Amino acid sequence: MSQRPSLRALAWRRPVRWLLAPIFQAGRSVALRRRLLLRVAALTRLPVVRCTKIAADTLRGVPIEWVSSTRQTPRRVLLYFHGGAYIVGAARIYRAVNARLADWAQARVAAVDYRLAPEHPFPAASQDALDAYRGLLERGIDPATIVLGGDSAGGGLALACALQIRDAGLPAPAAVVLFSPWTDLGLRGESIRSHAASELVLDADTLREAAAAYLGAQPADTPLASPMYADLHGLPPLLIQVADTEILYDDALRFAERAQAAGGTVELRVWHGLWHVWQAFAGKLPEADAALREAAAFIVRHARAA
Repeated sequence: MSQRPSLRALAWRRPVRWLLAPIFQAGRSVALRRRLLLRVAALTRLPVVRCTKIAADTLRGVPIEWVSSTRQTPRRVLLYFHGGAYIVGAARIYRAVNARLADWAQARVAAVDYRLAPEHPFPAASQDALDAYRGLLERGIDPATIVLGGDSAGGGLALACALQIRDAGLPAPAAVVLFSPWTDLGLRGESIRSHAASELVLDADTLREAAAAYLGAQPADTPLASPMYADLHGLPPLLIQVADTEILYDDALRFAERAQAAGGTVELRVWHGLWHVWQAFAGKLPEADAALREAAAFIVRHARAA
């Protein structure tokens, strides 16, 4: 577990609640949530690392943006899935995160704009995730140089991608990096209730609404929607970062326990006194940069340099 939160983190707590909690208040339309998230992204002005190159592309028809550093030759690839409860979010909102991971892990980041619910319910997002990975392989990229990553719903999607890769018999990626992953759309973790008072960002009722929009007619324990209920054998090494105050705390802990029980290698890092996906405040919050440096070091340890 990390040390006590910094003074800067403590100072950010009220702005975080003020900025992000309205996006995840129950009963709001998806259109309003999307507008609010883009407004927050504009207000926070999270700094992108200097000498960052951004380029639009597609992988098997799935839109992505490449994020890389012009200061060095990228030697790895991170396939990154943004969060947003499967109903909001966009790759461009995570440029501050992806620019640092690209720089510190000497990687090109392929940030995926997968289809969102309710317009595109399950399994659209998981199909896009697998197509994006297949697209990397079709370009001749060595899977041993590829790492999957994602935050919140994007963390669940990164796991769904890894499961589909395994079940399709495709070459496996080197590792998976997860920030506060949403692994149980049934919201059965005890922290959904016990951490409600300390949660700064998410709302359980909103997550139920988002899960219903994403799942459609599928049950909440569908493995590719809720990786908590999947057969977890044969997954690549996992790094999971989570805050001890968030309602998805148990999604990380329970998943880590199940993955380890299935024979997997899991590094679980619990950070004290922060909030859901604090890594998104890269360049503003020292704990965000520290977490991303830890993730970059994990990527370098596990992914072969091309």
